[in-house]
Amino acid sequence: MRSVIFHDKSMYIVKYSVFWKVFHDILENNVKNDKIKSMKKRPDYYRKVIELRRRYYNASMGKQSLLNMLGEAEIAEQVYNSNAIENSTLSLEETEKILLQIDLDRYISEREIFETKNLARVVSYIDKKAKEQELTLEVMLLLHKMLISNIRDDVAGRFRAKNEWVRVGSHVAVDPVKIVNLLELMLVKYQSTAHENIINRIALLHLTFEHIHPFVDGNGRMGRVLNNYLLIREGYVPINIKFIDRSKYYEAFREFDKKGIVSTMEEIVGKALTNSYHKRLAYLESMNILTLSAYAKKCKISHSNLINKATRQTIEAFLEKGIWKIGVKPGKKN
Repeated sequence: MRSVIFHDKSMYIVKYSVFWKVFHDILENNVKNDKIKSMKKRPDYYRKVIELRRRYYNASMGKQSLLNMLGEAEIAEQVYNSNAIENSTLSLEETEKILLQIDLDRYISEREIFETKNLARVVSYIDKKAKEQELTLEVMLLLHKMLISNIRDDVAGRFRAKNEWVRVGSHVAVDPVKIVNLLELMLVKYQSTAHENIINRIALLHLTFEHIHPFVDGNGRMGRVLNNYLLIREGYVPINIKFIDRSKYYEAFREFDKKGIVSTMEEIVGKALTNSYHKRLAYLESMNILTLSAYAKKCKISHSNLINKATRQTIEAFLEKGIWKIGVKPGKKN
């Protein structure tokens, strides 16, 4: 989601009446698809996240060193996927080499090197920071400065200024003078819905943040960082929105921009959250971890059927370094 920057207000042709109506309806809880919010009609991953979170809490007791190890091992994947969504040319292997300070066998731009190192630093930083401090505009600016440092120092750590307009595809972001007010409303909305399911809250905040597009550069990566900041702060595990889901991810933004639809992003967040829990529980509960391919052969089950179930997250499978895996309790035959 690279932003196109322009300074001519005459190009600002988006009809804001649609956005303001949608945003107002969201704040007033009057979105037309309110029925989706009924727990009875919500997808199964809403219920699953509650149960997985309970299991995770019990399984993680006294295993902080293992949790730290899993978190550190996941940084490269987080960085790779988030940057790849923004059209980075780096592979996961190249991302890992940069973070390990191993020379690459091809030319990599200075921007991509700093995007990798900076985002890794931010991912590590929020794991602790989120537990200590509530998300505020000041925290957003600090994280953005860390993220964009040595890439665009002229815009790092500040919101778009007057006449700094940005466009992503056909979407022109909000007037810079309204950014602070809209971000404050976004945070108020999030905090005032603590009684609602975390999936809906994160999905709505993420969509709103990206619609506002408060920065000149780095909005997509910042938005995904903020998702995890809030998840960690509220006692959930961080999520990793995968590059392979980019088409659906972009479609979620288009649906929200045009119609205020949140359900597609809820599905993305919900499945990313169950995927993250499945992975951690496989290690925390000392399961035997198999690739889905090996599991299919062992249990004489269709591999394609298992992949379909894994993608829908109807089995406790997880994607790790691009490979579908599953945790099997010792002694369990299938």
